[in-house]
Amino acid sequence: MKVLHILRSEPDETVEKFTDSLSTDNTASVVGLYDGPVDWPALVDKIFENDKVICWW
Repeated sequence: MKVLHILRSEPDETVEKFTDSLSTDNTASVVGLYDGPVDWPALVDKIFENDKVICWW
């Protein structure tokens, strides 16, 4: 299963543990919205390419 994690803010230790745990046995990718300018069309494409999307505050 392909999993996409979208992070609105920089992850703390707890969020990192959750993302690692939820990514076990899956193909996972992470997009950080806090990193700077976001390529919104590319993000929408990634959302539809993945089986599961998890958004983190």
